[in-house]
Amino acid sequence: MSLSVKALTKEYGDQKAVNDLSFDVSGGSVTGFLGPNGAGKSTTMKIISCYLSPTSGSAVVCGHDILESPLEVRKKIGYLPENNPLYLDMYVKEYLNFVAGIHKIKNKKNRIADLIDITGLEREQSKQIGALSKGYRQRVGLAQAIIHDPEVLILDEPTSGLDMNQLVDIRNLIKNLGKEKTVILSTHIMQEVQAMCDRVIIINKGILVADDPIERLSDRIAGGQRVTINLLDNNISLHPFQSIEGVNNVSSSAAGITITCDNDRDVRKDIFNSAVQNGHVIIEMRKDEVSVEDVFQSLTQ
Repeated sequence: MSLSVKALTKEYGDQKAVNDLSFDVSGGSVTGFLGPNGAGKSTTMKIISCYLSPTSGSAVVCGHDILESPLEVRKKIGYLPENNPLYLDMYVKEYLNFVAGIHKIKNKKNRIADLIDITGLEREQSKQIGALSKGYRQRVGLAQAIIHDPEVLILDEPTSGLDMNQLVDIRNLIKNLGKEKTVILSTHIMQEVQAMCDRVIIINKGILVADDPIERLSDRIAGGQRVTINLLDNNISLHPFQSIEGVNNVSSSAAGITITCDNDRDVRKDIFNSAVQNGHVIIEMRKDEVSVEDVFQSLTQ
């Protein structure tokens, strides 16, 4: 197990920023770490990265305890914090050379050249960091986080400030890194979670409220999946659809007839057959997908 968090708690006076938090993350995956503002995400990441000490509980990174072996933990972790602190008066290559020296990387020149290529900094490599756009500063921050080839990568809002073209490049980079490393990704952009993550952990007020593979996250919302149909004539009796096995509720609105059913059963074929048997013509049928945003709002509001 690359990362194991057990009963982690962080208190600031009477306030618990993190409250008895436990989860495990294995290698070869990208895990979305989500929560509303003030939920304790950044605090948890800082504790795992040895920037903060917990009030109680523990975290083990690649077999090293954060309290007993913080230097060994830091060697195993690459960290991009939300505010992305950089030396703005340094040049890109100069800064990466400085970071490589801290990590005592051999053959720094080749490693820096590889990172500049991987993160798309070729045209900006000779510029001062202070002259870069926010998007390119994010790329520099990501480059410093992976320069020592860490086993665990913790990214706090890594796509902040990127334009659409940059977004696609960095998204693909993170997904590729997740094939070999343990990547924990915090973001407020739910589309990024659905595009990159294999698993989602949601915390609220410092407490774990969800920990699921992304394809099973929708099960967290009570009421099941929804299918909406539009008929040539929507002014009909809803009873035939209500009698279908697995259907929990049927309602009609201007948007059409919405049929709510169990998550573990696809009833679209039965809905179609019922409409045909009762002489109705379906002009549209769509399965309303439950998004990560839907689940997030349901669990944190």
